[in-house]
Amino acid sequence: MPVLVMKFGGTSVANLDRIRRAAKRVGVEVAKGYDVIVIVSAMSGKTNELVGWVNETSPLYDAREYDAVVSSGENVTAGLMALTLQEMDVPARSWQGWQVPLKTTSQHASARITEIPTDNINGKFAEGMRVAVVAGFQGISEEGRITTLGRGGSDTTAVAFAGAFEAERCDIYTDVDGVYTTDPRICEKARKLDKIAFEEMLELASLGAKVLQTRSVELAMRYNVKLRVVSSFEEQSDEAGTLVCDEEEIMELNVVSGVAYSRDEAKMTLISVADRPGIAAAIFGPLSEAGVNVDMIVQNISEEGRTDMTFSCPTDQVARAEKAMLDAKSAGDINFHDIVADTAVAKVSVVGIGMRSHAGVAAKMFQVLSDEGININVITTSEIKISVLIDRKYMELAVQALHDAFELEKTAG
Repeated sequence: MPVLVMKFGGTSVANLDRIRRAAKRVGVEVAKGYDVIVIVSAMSGKTNELVGWVNETSPLYDAREYDAVVSSGENVTAGLMALTLQEMDVPARSWQGWQVPLKTTSQHASARITEIPTDNINGKFAEGMRVAVVAGFQGISEEGRITTLGRGGSDTTAVAFAGAFEAERCDIYTDVDGVYTTDPRICEKARKLDKIAFEEMLELASLGAKVLQTRSVELAMRYNVKLRVVSSFEEQSDEAGTLVCDEEEIMELNVVSGVAYSRDEAKMTLISVADRPGIAAAIFGPLSEAGVNVDMIVQNISEEGRTDMTFSCPTDQVARAEKAMLDAKSAGDINFHDIVADTAVAKVSVVGIGMRSHAGVAAKMFQVLSDEGININVITTSEIKISVLIDRKYMELAVQALHDAFELEKTAG
Protein backbone atom coordinates (compact mmCIF):
# COMPACT_ATOMS: atom_id res chain seq x y z
CA MET A 1 0.00 0.00 0.00
CA PRO A 2 1.16 3.60 -0.51
CA VAL A 3 2.64 5.26 2.57
CA LEU A 4 1.63 8.63 3.96
CA VAL A 5 3.48 10.45 6.73
CA MET A 6 1.44 12.68 9.06
CA LYS A 7 3.14 14.83 11.69
CA PHE A 8 1.21 16.43 14.56
CA GLY A 9 2.81 19.28 16.49
CA GLY A 10 2.40 20.03 20.18
CA THR A 11 -0.72 22.19 19.86
CA SER A 12 -2.35 19.48 17.72
CA VAL A 13 -1.94 16.89 20.51
CA ALA A 14 -2.19 19.25 23.49
CA ASN A 15 -4.85 17.17 25.28
CA LEU A 16 -6.88 13.99 24.85
CA ASP A 17 -9.62 15.73 22.84
CA ARG A 18 -7.07 17.02 20.34
CA ILE A 19 -5.40 13.62 20.15
CA ARG A 20 -8.83 12.14 19.31
CA ARG A 21 -9.33 14.77 16.62
CA ALA A 22 -5.91 14.02 15.15
CA ALA A 23 -6.62 10.28 15.28
CA LYS A 24 -9.81 10.81 13.26
CA ARG A 25 -7.75 12.52 10.55
CA VAL A 26 -5.42 9.52 10.53
CA GLY A 27 -8.42 7.20 10.26
CA VAL A 28 -9.63 9.07 7.16
CA GLU A 29 -6.31 8.44 5.42
CA VAL A 30 -6.28 4.77 6.44
CA ALA A 31 -9.75 4.44 4.92
CA LYS A 32 -8.34 5.83 1.66
CA GLY A 33 -5.94 2.89 1.53
CA TYR A 34 -2.76 4.33 2.99
CA ASP A 35 -0.40 2.76 5.44
CA VAL A 36 0.28 5.71 7.71
CA ILE A 37 3.33 6.71 9.71
CA VAL A 38 2.29 9.26 12.33
CA ILE A 39 5.03 11.40 13.89
CA VAL A 40 4.01 13.07 17.14
CA SER A 41 5.47 15.86 19.24
CA ALA A 42 5.11 16.14 22.99
CA MET A 43 1.90 17.71 24.25
CA SER A 44 2.04 21.51 24.10
CA GLY A 45 4.21 22.90 26.90
CA LYS A 46 5.45 19.50 28.06
CA THR A 47 8.96 19.79 26.58
CA ASN A 48 9.46 23.19 28.24
CA GLU A 49 8.35 21.66 31.54
CA LEU A 50 10.80 18.77 31.18
CA VAL A 51 13.66 21.12 30.26
CA GLY A 52 12.81 23.22 33.31
CA TRP A 53 12.99 20.18 35.57
CA VAL A 54 16.40 19.26 34.17
CA ASN A 55 17.77 22.78 34.67
CA GLU A 56 16.39 22.94 38.21
CA THR A 57 17.88 19.56 39.09
CA SER A 58 21.28 20.06 37.48
CA PRO A 59 22.22 23.43 35.91
CA LEU A 60 25.42 21.84 34.50
CA TYR A 61 23.58 18.75 33.36
CA ASP A 62 24.86 15.63 31.63
CA ALA A 63 23.55 15.98 28.05
CA ARG A 64 22.88 12.24 27.85
CA GLU A 65 20.48 12.42 30.79
CA TYR A 66 18.94 15.62 29.39
CA ASP A 67 17.99 13.66 26.27
CA ALA A 68 16.65 10.76 28.35
CA VAL A 69 14.31 13.13 30.22
CA VAL A 70 13.28 15.48 27.43
CA SER A 71 12.51 12.72 24.91
CA SER A 72 9.91 11.22 27.24
CA GLY A 73 7.24 13.76 26.26
CA GLU A 74 6.96 12.30 22.76
CA ASN A 75 6.79 8.76 24.15
CA VAL A 76 3.66 9.65 26.15
CA THR A 77 1.95 11.19 23.10
CA ALA A 78 2.84 8.23 20.87
CA GLY A 79 1.34 5.75 23.32
CA LEU A 80 -1.84 7.78 23.77
CA MET A 81 -2.26 8.22 20.00
CA ALA A 82 -1.83 4.47 19.42
CA LEU A 83 -4.37 3.68 22.14
CA THR A 84 -6.84 6.17 20.65
CA LEU A 85 -6.50 4.61 17.19
CA GLN A 86 -6.95 1.13 18.64
CA GLU A 87 -10.20 2.32 20.27
CA MET A 88 -11.28 3.33 16.74
CA ASP A 89 -10.52 -0.23 15.54
CA VAL A 90 -7.51 1.01 13.55
CA PRO A 91 -4.57 -1.43 13.95
CA ALA A 92 -1.84 0.80 15.40
CA ARG A 93 1.17 0.59 17.65
CA SER A 94 3.62 3.12 19.05
CA TRP A 95 7.33 3.20 18.26
CA GLN A 96 10.05 4.95 20.22
CA GLY A 97 13.13 6.05 18.33
CA TRP A 98 15.27 3.14 19.46
CA GLN A 99 12.63 0.61 18.37
CA VAL A 100 12.61 1.73 14.73
CA PRO A 101 15.64 2.17 15.13
CA LEU A 102 16.19 5.78 14.06
CA LYS A 103 19.98 5.99 14.07
CA THR A 104 21.70 9.30 14.83
CA THR A 105 25.04 10.88 15.59
CA SER A 106 26.09 11.17 19.24
CA GLN A 107 25.69 14.96 19.60
CA HIS A 108 23.16 14.99 22.40
CA ALA A 109 20.40 17.65 22.17
CA SER A 110 21.38 18.35 18.54
CA ALA A 111 21.86 14.93 16.97
CA ARG A 112 21.56 14.37 13.23
CA ILE A 113 19.83 11.42 11.60
CA THR A 114 22.19 8.97 9.91
CA GLU A 115 19.84 6.12 8.93
CA ILE A 116 16.24 4.94 9.22
CA PRO A 117 16.03 1.19 8.47
CA THR A 118 12.57 0.33 7.16
CA ASP A 119 12.48 -3.41 7.87
CA ASN A 120 10.87 -3.36 11.32
CA ILE A 121 7.97 -1.06 10.46
CA ASN A 122 7.42 -2.54 6.99
CA GLY A 123 7.36 -5.99 8.60
CA LYS A 124 4.54 -4.89 10.89
CA PHE A 125 2.67 -3.29 7.98
CA ALA A 126 2.90 -6.65 6.20
CA GLU A 127 1.38 -8.32 9.28
CA GLY A 128 -1.65 -6.00 9.23
CA MET A 129 -0.60 -2.93 11.22
CA ARG A 130 -2.03 0.13 9.45
CA VAL A 131 -0.55 2.95 11.55
CA ALA A 132 2.92 3.27 13.07
CA VAL A 133 2.87 6.06 15.65
CA VAL A 134 6.49 7.20 16.01
CA ALA A 135 7.77 9.45 18.78
CA GLY A 136 9.33 12.42 16.99
CA PHE A 137 12.45 14.38 17.91
CA GLN A 138 14.40 11.34 19.12
CA GLY A 139 16.70 8.55 18.02
CA ILE A 140 19.51 6.33 19.24
CA SER A 141 23.28 6.85 19.01
CA GLU A 142 25.93 4.30 18.09
CA GLU A 143 26.57 3.96 21.83
CA GLY A 144 22.95 2.90 22.38
CA ARG A 145 21.94 6.12 24.15
CA ILE A 146 18.72 8.06 23.48
CA THR A 147 19.39 11.24 21.52
CA THR A 148 17.25 14.25 20.57
CA LEU A 149 17.39 16.29 17.39
CA GLY A 150 17.00 19.81 18.77
CA ARG A 151 13.87 21.93 19.11
CA GLY A 152 11.51 21.50 16.17
CA GLY A 153 13.11 18.12 15.49
CA SER A 154 9.79 16.34 14.95
CA ASP A 155 9.47 18.11 11.58
CA THR A 156 12.86 16.68 10.63
CA THR A 157 11.81 13.23 11.87
CA ALA A 158 8.69 13.34 9.68
CA VAL A 159 10.53 14.35 6.51
CA ALA A 160 13.26 11.78 7.10
CA PHE A 161 10.65 9.02 7.45
CA ALA A 162 8.91 10.22 4.28
CA GLY A 163 12.20 9.97 2.42
CA ALA A 164 13.15 6.59 3.87
CA PHE A 165 9.75 5.01 3.17
CA GLU A 166 9.28 6.79 -0.19
CA ALA A 167 6.02 8.26 1.10
CA GLU A 168 3.56 9.78 -1.31
CA ARG A 169 3.47 12.95 0.82
CA CYS A 170 4.38 14.30 4.22
CA ASP A 171 1.64 16.33 5.94
CA ILE A 172 2.71 18.65 8.75
CA TYR A 173 -0.30 19.42 10.95
CA THR A 174 0.10 22.57 13.00
CA ASP A 175 -1.83 25.53 14.41
CA VAL A 176 -1.57 27.56 11.19
CA ASP A 177 -3.34 26.72 7.95
CA GLY A 178 -0.37 27.09 5.63
CA VAL A 179 2.52 29.30 4.57
CA TYR A 180 1.67 32.97 4.15
CA THR A 181 3.24 35.74 2.10
CA THR A 182 4.19 37.26 5.46
CA ASP A 183 3.13 37.11 9.10
CA PRO A 184 -0.66 37.77 9.19
CA ARG A 185 -0.25 39.24 12.69
CA ILE A 186 1.81 42.08 11.18
CA CYS A 187 0.14 42.48 7.80
CA GLU A 188 -3.59 41.85 7.50
CA LYS A 189 -3.23 41.59 3.72
CA ALA A 190 -1.00 38.51 4.06
CA ARG A 191 -2.25 35.70 1.85
CA LYS A 192 -1.89 31.95 2.12
CA LEU A 193 0.17 30.40 -0.66
CA ASP A 194 -1.20 27.29 -2.37
CA LYS A 195 2.33 26.20 -3.35
CA ILE A 196 5.85 27.33 -2.56
CA ALA A 197 9.18 26.05 -3.89
CA PHE A 198 11.60 24.23 -1.58
CA GLU A 199 14.28 26.91 -2.00
CA GLU A 200 11.86 29.71 -1.15
CA MET A 201 10.61 27.86 1.93
CA LEU A 202 14.19 27.17 3.02
CA GLU A 203 15.06 30.86 2.80
CA LEU A 204 11.86 31.91 4.62
CA ALA A 205 12.47 29.32 7.36
CA SER A 206 16.07 30.43 7.85
CA LEU A 207 15.11 34.11 7.82
CA GLY A 208 12.58 33.94 10.63
CA ALA A 209 9.38 32.28 9.34
CA LYS A 210 8.62 29.67 12.01
CA VAL A 211 6.20 27.44 10.09
CA LEU A 212 8.77 24.70 9.38
CA GLN A 213 12.13 23.83 10.88
CA THR A 214 14.99 24.68 8.50
CA ARG A 215 16.55 21.21 8.63
CA SER A 216 13.24 19.60 7.67
CA VAL A 217 13.02 21.74 4.53
CA GLU A 218 16.66 20.90 3.66
CA LEU A 219 15.84 17.19 3.88
CA ALA A 220 12.64 17.56 1.87
CA MET A 221 14.52 19.36 -0.90
CA ARG A 222 17.34 16.78 -0.92
CA TYR A 223 14.98 13.80 -1.18
CA ASN A 224 12.22 15.60 -3.12
CA VAL A 225 9.62 14.89 -0.44
CA LYS A 226 6.33 16.67 -1.04
CA LEU A 227 5.52 18.60 2.13
CA ARG A 228 2.08 19.92 2.96
CA VAL A 229 1.56 22.37 5.82
CA VAL A 230 -2.02 22.14 7.05
CA SER A 231 -4.07 23.21 10.06
CA SER A 232 -5.18 20.67 12.66
CA PHE A 233 -8.15 22.85 13.49
CA GLU A 234 -9.85 23.33 10.12
CA GLU A 235 -11.95 21.05 7.94
CA GLN A 236 -9.89 18.47 6.10
CA SER A 237 -9.59 18.56 2.32
CA ASP A 238 -7.02 17.48 -0.27
CA GLU A 239 -6.53 21.13 -1.32
CA ALA A 240 -6.02 22.50 2.20
CA GLY A 241 -2.82 24.10 3.39
CA THR A 242 0.32 24.89 1.42
CA LEU A 243 2.28 22.40 -0.67
CA VAL A 244 6.08 22.77 -0.49
CA CYS A 245 7.41 21.19 -3.66
CA ASP A 246 9.89 21.38 -6.53
CA GLU A 247 9.70 24.66 -8.45
CA GLU A 248 8.92 22.71 -11.63
CA GLU A 249 5.52 21.83 -10.14
CA ILE A 250 4.57 25.51 -9.82
CA MET A 251 2.97 26.94 -12.96
CA GLU A 252 3.95 30.58 -12.44
CA LEU A 253 6.85 31.61 -10.26
CA ASN A 254 6.29 34.89 -8.44
CA VAL A 255 9.07 37.46 -8.55
CA VAL A 256 8.67 37.78 -4.78
CA SER A 257 6.80 35.08 -2.85
CA GLY A 258 7.16 36.34 0.69
CA VAL A 259 8.50 38.86 3.18
CA ALA A 260 10.24 37.43 6.25
CA TYR A 261 11.58 39.14 9.34
CA SER A 262 13.71 38.37 12.35
CA ARG A 263 13.20 40.61 15.36
CA ASP A 264 16.01 39.31 17.55
CA GLU A 265 19.03 40.52 15.58
CA ALA A 266 22.09 42.43 16.72
CA LYS A 267 24.65 44.40 14.73
CA MET A 268 28.22 44.19 15.98
CA THR A 269 31.13 46.31 14.75
CA LEU A 270 34.83 45.89 15.37
CA ILE A 271 36.22 49.42 15.06
CA SER A 272 39.62 50.04 13.51
CA VAL A 273 40.78 46.50 12.87
CA ALA A 274 44.27 46.00 11.48
CA ASP A 275 43.65 45.30 7.78
CA ARG A 276 45.87 42.43 6.64
CA PRO A 277 45.57 39.11 4.80
CA GLY A 278 43.74 36.58 6.96
CA ILE A 279 42.01 39.11 9.19
CA ALA A 280 38.53 37.79 8.27
CA ALA A 281 39.58 34.26 9.24
CA ALA A 282 41.07 35.58 12.49
CA ILE A 283 37.74 37.20 13.37
CA PHE A 284 35.19 34.67 12.17
CA GLY A 285 37.14 31.57 13.16
CA PRO A 286 36.84 32.32 16.91
CA LEU A 287 33.21 33.36 16.46
CA SER A 288 32.44 30.01 14.84
CA GLU A 289 34.26 28.12 17.58
CA ALA A 290 32.22 30.04 20.16
CA GLY A 291 28.98 28.93 18.46
CA VAL A 292 28.04 32.41 17.22
CA ASN A 293 25.72 32.28 14.21
CA VAL A 294 27.04 35.11 12.02
CA ASP A 295 24.81 36.21 9.16
CA MET A 296 25.48 39.52 7.42
CA ILE A 297 29.07 40.76 7.04
CA VAL A 298 30.29 44.14 5.82
CA GLN A 299 33.89 45.37 5.68
CA ASN A 300 34.51 49.08 5.25
CA ILE A 301 37.13 50.62 2.97
CA SER A 302 40.61 50.38 4.43
CA GLU A 303 42.34 53.61 5.45
CA GLU A 304 45.94 53.72 6.66
CA GLY A 305 45.92 49.98 7.21
CA ARG A 306 42.81 49.96 9.43
CA THR A 307 39.21 49.00 8.65
CA ASP A 308 35.87 48.44 10.40
CA MET A 309 34.22 45.00 10.29
CA THR A 310 30.46 44.74 10.87
CA PHE A 311 28.43 41.55 11.24
CA SER A 312 25.01 40.50 12.52
CA CYS A 313 24.12 37.71 14.93
CA PRO A 314 21.18 36.75 17.18
CA THR A 315 20.80 39.02 20.20
CA ASP A 316 21.21 36.14 22.65
CA GLN A 317 24.70 35.48 21.23
CA VAL A 318 26.08 39.01 21.68
CA ALA A 319 27.82 38.29 25.00
CA ARG A 320 29.38 35.16 23.54
CA ALA A 321 30.58 37.10 20.47
CA GLU A 322 32.06 39.88 22.61
CA LYS A 323 33.95 37.36 24.75
CA ALA A 324 35.29 35.54 21.69
CA MET A 325 36.59 38.80 20.20
CA LEU A 326 38.15 40.06 23.43
CA ASP A 327 39.80 36.67 24.00
CA ALA A 328 41.21 36.74 20.46
CA LYS A 329 42.50 40.28 21.05
CA SER A 330 44.13 39.25 24.32
CA ALA A 331 45.80 36.33 22.55
CA GLY A 332 47.21 38.72 19.96
CA ASP A 333 45.30 37.13 17.07
CA ILE A 334 43.44 40.33 16.16
CA ASN A 335 43.82 44.01 16.99
CA PHE A 336 40.95 46.48 17.17
CA HIS A 337 40.18 49.68 19.05
CA ASP A 338 36.66 48.89 20.22
CA ILE A 339 33.68 46.58 19.78
CA VAL A 340 30.19 48.09 19.57
CA ALA A 341 26.92 46.11 19.76
CA ASP A 342 23.56 47.46 18.59
CA THR A 343 20.77 45.20 19.83
CA ALA A 344 17.92 47.38 18.54
CA VAL A 345 17.91 46.17 14.94
CA ALA A 346 15.82 43.73 12.91
CA LYS A 347 16.31 41.84 9.66
CA VAL A 348 13.72 42.12 6.89
CA SER A 349 13.97 40.00 3.75
CA VAL A 350 12.14 39.51 0.46
CA VAL A 351 12.31 36.03 -1.06
CA GLY A 352 11.33 34.72 -4.48
CA ILE A 353 12.53 32.21 -7.09
CA GLY A 354 11.40 34.70 -9.75
CA MET A 355 14.24 37.06 -8.80
CA ARG A 356 16.55 34.91 -10.90
CA SER A 357 14.98 36.20 -14.09
CA HIS A 358 13.76 39.65 -13.01
CA ALA A 359 15.99 42.66 -12.56
CA GLY A 360 15.13 45.61 -10.35
CA VAL A 361 13.88 43.84 -7.21
CA ALA A 362 16.66 45.28 -5.07
CA ALA A 363 16.18 48.78 -6.46
CA LYS A 364 12.45 48.60 -5.78
CA MET A 365 12.99 47.31 -2.24
CA PHE A 366 15.47 50.08 -1.42
CA GLN A 367 13.20 52.76 -2.90
CA VAL A 368 10.23 51.54 -0.85
CA LEU A 369 12.26 51.70 2.36
CA SER A 370 13.60 55.14 1.39
CA ASP A 371 10.07 56.43 0.78
CA GLU A 372 9.15 55.33 4.30
CA GLY A 373 12.19 57.08 5.78
CA ILE A 374 13.80 53.79 6.82
CA ASN A 375 17.59 53.72 6.84
CA ILE A 376 19.40 50.52 5.81
CA ASN A 377 22.35 49.50 7.99
CA VAL A 378 23.52 46.33 6.22
CA ILE A 379 22.52 44.54 2.99
CA THR A 380 23.04 40.93 1.89
CA THR A 381 21.76 39.19 -1.22
CA SER A 382 21.56 35.75 -2.75
CA GLU A 383 20.08 34.50 -5.99
CA ILE A 384 16.56 34.41 -4.53
CA LYS A 385 16.63 36.75 -1.50
CA ILE A 386 17.55 40.25 -0.40
CA SER A 387 17.96 40.98 3.32
CA VAL A 388 18.44 44.29 5.06
CA LEU A 389 19.23 45.21 8.64
CA ILE A 390 17.18 48.18 9.88
CA ASP A 391 16.23 49.81 13.18
CA ARG A 392 13.83 47.48 14.96
CA LYS A 393 11.22 50.21 15.53
CA TYR A 394 10.63 50.29 11.75
CA MET A 395 10.34 46.53 11.27
CA GLU A 396 6.56 46.24 11.02
CA LEU A 397 6.32 49.31 8.79
CA ALA A 398 8.96 47.83 6.47
CA VAL A 399 7.17 44.47 6.25
CA GLN A 400 3.83 46.11 5.45
CA ALA A 401 5.32 48.52 2.90
CA LEU A 402 7.22 45.78 1.05
CA HIS A 403 4.18 43.47 1.06
CA ASP A 404 2.15 46.27 -0.53
CA ALA A 405 4.85 47.30 -3.01
CA PHE A 406 5.26 43.78 -4.41
CA GLU A 407 1.47 43.28 -4.37
CA LEU A 408 1.75 39.98 -2.56
CA GLU A 409 -1.92 40.02 -1.62
CA LYS A 410 -2.63 39.38 -5.33
CA THR A 411 -0.45 36.28 -5.60
CA ALA A 412 -1.43 32.79 -4.59
CA GLY A 413 1.65 30.69 -5.26
